[in-house]
Amino acid sequence: MHILLVKTSSLGDVIHTLPALQDAYTHIPTLRCDWVVEEAFKEIPTWHPAVEQVIPSAMRRWRKNIKQTLHSGQWRYFKDSLQQRHYDCIIDAQGLLKSAFLSLQAVGTRAGLSWSSAREPLASLCYQRRYKVNFNQHAIMRLRQLFAAVLGYPLPTTAPDYGIATYFQPFKLAKAAPTIIFLHGTTWASKQYPESYWFTLAGLAIQAGFQVRLPYGNAREQNTAEKIQAGDTEHIHLIPQGSLTDMAKELLQADIVIGVDTGLAHLAAALGVPAITLYGATRPAWTGTMGLHQVQLQTAFACSPCLHKQCTYTGKTPVFPACYAKLAPQYIWEQVQTLLASMEVL
Repeated sequence: MHILLVKTSSLGDVIHTLPALQDAYTHIPTLRCDWVVEEAFKEIPTWHPAVEQVIPSAMRRWRKNIKQTLHSGQWRYFKDSLQQRHYDCIIDAQGLLKSAFLSLQAVGTRAGLSWSSAREPLASLCYQRRYKVNFNQHAIMRLRQLFAAVLGYPLPTTAPDYGIATYFQPFKLAKAAPTIIFLHGTTWASKQYPESYWFTLAGLAIQAGFQVRLPYGNAREQNTAEKIQAGDTEHIHLIPQGSLTDMAKELLQADIVIGVDTGLAHLAAALGVPAITLYGATRPAWTGTMGLHQVQLQTAFACSPCLHKQCTYTGKTPVFPACYAKLAPQYIWEQVQTLLASMEVL
């Protein structure tokens, strides 16, 4: 069986699709998959053994200048890539109008979420086979349920398996010193943990004998990382910018990760790296990190989760975003110690 999978973005959403693909691969060992994904995330499908071809999409870029996209031949090349074969099944795992539109460009039977299940119900009109999936559950479970229904195997009851362990096994190296990675970067201002709290966490980690490593993806995140590093350049180091594969290799060297609700936190979970993930403006129930040794800390604040990109709280608060006042560094470090102790018992 050769299928086409359409799941274009975002980083966390693409990673959330891997367990469903692994379920399918386990039940159908001859399964081969081509994957349409945003060009920024094109590395991720290559990590899974069922994926034969990655077809990068650039919808975000193409929509900014449709005329240039058409005249340059980029759209024609993309369509030709999609139409090289007749697929046994085309699965739109995104449920959006843009992903449904992309699925229409390929040849094969299109399947996806029903009107009541898709994030954008109109997308369901583009599918020849529609499946109802309960929306009020974690995204990983929704996708596992969808794949099982589309491909006709029993819904697994096992814990999610991202299917990328074999790919990354050669990159697990012996560490010279205990290492902790802070995932401080995120696009929403409301999800950014206060800088002063990162400074305190770094001090606690160093006191406990850890080397602290900090990635960054843009100038703003680099500025934050450099401020944190300035407190102790001997024990705090920046992770150079690189590919997602490079970042995955870095995460594999960590004993533990502390991060905000960001795509790299989901990558850590997929790799099985122990992690504490912080949730203020968002909730972990639907899109939280999922995997072995993953701890989600949801703040207990009156307006959390607000699901707003900007914090709008106007009351008195010692930090901003205000909801993180309920997730102080000392409390988080206690959770780190508890997690590490539980792993030693195992």
